[in-house]
Amino acid sequence: MGNTQGNGTWQRCAFHLMQPEARSYELSYPRTGAMPQSPFAEPESYRFDPSSGIPGTRHGFNTESTSGNIGGQGTQLDGLGHFAYLPEAWSGEGEFPAEALQYYGGFTQEDVKPGPDAPLARLGLENLPPIVSSAVLLDAAAYFNDGEPLAAGDLISRNDIEAMIEAQGLAWRGLLPGDVLYIHTGWGEHWDGEDSRYYTQGPGLAYDTMAWLEEQAIVLVALDNPFTDPAPEGMLTGEAIPDGVPDGLPFAIHHHNLTQSGIYQIQNARLADLAADQVWTSCTMILPALTQGAAQAPVRPVAIGTPASR
Repeated sequence: MGNTQGNGTWQRCAFHLMQPEARSYELSYPRTGAMPQSPFAEPESYRFDPSSGIPGTRHGFNTESTSGNIGGQGTQLDGLGHFAYLPEAWSGEGEFPAEALQYYGGFTQEDVKPGPDAPLARLGLENLPPIVSSAVLLDAAAYFNDGEPLAAGDLISRNDIEAMIEAQGLAWRGLLPGDVLYIHTGWGEHWDGEDSRYYTQGPGLAYDTMAWLEEQAIVLVALDNPFTDPAPEGMLTGEAIPDGVPDGLPFAIHHHNLTQSGIYQIQNARLADLAADQVWTSCTMILPALTQGAAQAPVRPVAIGTPASR
């Protein structure tokens, strides 16, 4: 869906930039060694070096180093090469049959990742154009739960999305091709503090949203949770699966977005401020790190829109 980006989405963006009361919203979390860490990625850590200089000069400078799975931690974007699928479920016995994987566009493992340690030869994030488009924010926490976070495993269905569009006064426009869809579930409240639930469970999109969002031709969907998929308690340990997903595809939202419809995803979006100000439509700009052959990347999305009158 990156092909939706261009003059049309830029013009829709420009409307929001021109509004005299518009303000900017930071939609990413600061990256620190203390942020919640994904169980699916190597922990991210930081080293901050002592101030140093260059002999014979008056210069001084500071540097830092980052290690770990940077693309899979914090506010991050999933590219199309992040997910693939097998013709049938793997039993877990023997070596993983990577050679049988299939990707978006019908590409094979040999097409996309020709060697175990190779970068992506196709579907890498260097192919993603800058996303500069209009965005729609739907506040599921307010609509369903009086502003409180949705519960782990809660599903946001197609009917729910259409109802929120209506309730927030957006039926006149709906979702337009090239839009970014932000959904505030309130799960971001668990990002800070001692709450260990953040990366173990959470609410997410129901599987019946997928074909419909593909029809709307949105370019990207982002929730304030780590999975986009619903994660009922016990899912990550194999003790539970979300309702309504196809057999063998517990992460069915990832599967459909990244291998079928070509819709990008952001995980761990910071949406509380945008929701608090009821900025239902905005201009959003999304620019992931342009690492050739990467499947994921840290990203700093921003939105520029006008707060509702109080």
